[in-house]
Amino acid sequence: MQGRDSVIEFVTGKLSDIDTEYIVIDVNGIGYLVYCANPFSFRKEEGETLTVYTYQHVREDAIKLFGFHNRSERRLFEKLLQVSGIGPKGALAILASGAPERVVQAIEEEDERFLVQFPGVGKKTARQIILDLKGKLPEWMPSLLDKNGDPVPESAFKQQKGNEELDEAVEALRALGYVDREIKRALPKLKDKEMTTDGYIKEALKLMLQV
Repeated sequence: MQGRDSVIEFVTGKLSDIDTEYIVIDVNGIGYLVYCANPFSFRKEEGETLTVYTYQHVREDAIKLFGFHNRSERRLFEKLLQVSGIGPKGALAILASGAPERVVQAIEEEDERFLVQFPGVGKKTARQIILDLKGKLPEWMPSLLDKNGDPVPESAFKQQKGNEELDEAVEALRALGYVDREIKRALPKLKDKEMTTDGYIKEALKLMLQV
C-alpha cells in the first residue's frame, strides 16, 4: 500500500546524525530516520534545525521515510517510482547524481546511454523510463535552457576528456557526499592544472570550503 492519503509531508527538527544512507532528525526527543539520495549534502546543517520534505513508503514489512531538500526533488522521485522496475532504492540512486535537470534532459532526448549508468538501470529499464516519463516532466523543462533559451549542452555535465585523474577525483568527491553543483564550482580552477587524483581532491575540498 502506497499513497499520499496518510503521509508525513515534512519533518522539522534538529539534524542529529548523518550516515551513508540516511539522516536522523530529532523532533522533540523522537529521532526520525530519513533515507536520502545524498545524506552528506545536509552536512552543513548538522546540529541545526532544518526542514526535510518526505515521502512515506509503506510495505507489509516496513514503513520508511525518504527525504528531500525540496518538493520538486520529491516529485521527481515520485515520478520515477511510477516506472515499472524502479523502486525507492533505484529512484534515490538516480537522484544521487545531483543533477535532476540532466536526468530529465536524458529522458526527453531518449539518451539511454546516460540512464544505464545508474545502479540497477539496464537497457530495458532505461527504455521504460523514457516511455513512461518523456513529455510528462514539464516542471523541470524550463531549467534545461540556458540564459539565451538554448538547450544546455551535455558537455556541461561532463569533465574534459583525457584527464583521468580529474575524473577519478570527481567520482571520489561524489562518494564523499558532495553533489555536482558543489563540485562544478571548483572545476574551472582545476581543469587547467596537472595534478594527481589525490591532489585534485585536496584542492577541490579547499576550494569548496572557501565558498
